[in-house]
Amino acid sequence: MDSSGLYLDVTEFAHDTPAWVQHLAEVWTELGLLLFGVLFVVAWWRARSGEPRAVAVAVLAPLGTALAYVISETAKSFVDEERPCRAVSGALKPLVECPPHGDWSFPSNHSTIAGAAAVGLALAWPRIAALTLPMAVLMAFSRVFVGVHYPHDVGVGLVLGAVVAFLVVRLAGRPVTRITEAMRGSRTGVVRWFAGQGRRPSSGPVPASAPASPYARQASYPYAQAEHPHEQTMALHRHPQQYHHQQQQQPRYEPQPQYQPPSQSPYEPQPQPQYQSPYQPEDPNHRS
Repeated sequence: MDSSGLYLDVTEFAHDTPAWVQHLAEVWTELGLLLFGVLFVVAWWRARSGEPRAVAVAVLAPLGTALAYVISETAKSFVDEERPCRAVSGALKPLVECPPHGDWSFPSNHSTIAGAAAVGLALAWPRIAALTLPMAVLMAFSRVFVGVHYPHDVGVGLVLGAVVAFLVVRLAGRPVTRITEAMRGSRTGVVRWFAGQGRRPSSGPVPASAPASPYARQASYPYAQAEHPHEQTMALHRHPQQYHHQQQQQPRYEPQPQYQPPSQSPYEPQPQPQYQSPYQPEDPNHRS
């Protein structure tokens, strides 16, 4: 892979830019790493008030970035590509000091870190993806701009970091989420503080609930829970106060008067009074 021609074009363009642009590129190539570190902390702090999954992704983002750096550094020792500021003939002097021999060029560690951090932060905090992705591209370009990397070094570094960060979050997201849930239930204050407490319930007015049926309270007393008469008797002796309270809570119903038919139906024949004759026989013993 030879991108020395593109390297020469970029470095020549860099020397034609104003001095403040060159100085900004020199600062950004290192300041970008610090800014990504600050964003990692902010993303984790925001995730503490959310779901355990959000905390897991926020923690895995810097871990994935660190793993990508280790892979990039390991690949350097196998490729042994010399820096373009020494290998390309006719190259202009780099804007920063050329790294010493043995600090190989492929892939770019800065670009790998930038790619992993941008993707990890985008997964943990999707709203800042429009910020982190351009930051990573500019950081990778600045390594060519200052003259210490080939274009293919930074291109492979960006892809390597992005892939590693995505795989770390994808594969380790579920187990780290379970660990976060366990940490939130821990008795150690520092552990709970690190995992966060999640969303707190709103302090708005609590809606009034429907009154509970008086029959629902019977299940809270041992007498009502007992089914066998012997068990009810034993529960009564063990908890007399609760039984008394249960009796007070039970609704009282007044016996309803039952319907009684009238004693005499209007359709039944009424007894007729007996007729008494006005004639009375004379009493023989009566004397006038």
